[in-house]
Amino acid sequence: MVPRIFAAIFIFELLGSNSEGVTDPRLWLCQPAPRCGEWTYNPLEQCCDDSVILDLNQTRLCGSSCTFWPCFQHCCLESLGSQNQTVVRFKIPGMKPDCKSSPITRICAQEYHAKSPVSRSDLI
Repeated sequence: MVPRIFAAIFIFELLGSNSEGVTDPRLWLCQPAPRCGEWTYNPLEQCCDDSVILDLNQTRLCGSSCTFWPCFQHCCLESLGSQNQTVVRFKIPGMKPDCKSSPITRICAQEYHAKSPVSRSDLI
């Protein structure tokens, strides 16, 4: 009977305590803050990209007309013979961005580099 009373008191104390985890903003002070170079940042609102703190919703251009989110993606220039194309690839969390092995999000644009001037009749 005595162990049941202790168990009931223990459970009652747990239910009445403030054991919500890190969701309480006051507990952030007890957690190590992420760093970007020498600066700290809030990972719920920002990211660190090449030692620069960015807002999570910030976009950049990849090529001349393709936008991407530098917190989640990176822009790669890939060449196939005389063609260059800009490709947006996913960033893999915890790994350095890699244009060869990261999954492709989308192909943005292709640019053709002809060795000689191209006439209109070559395009038709």
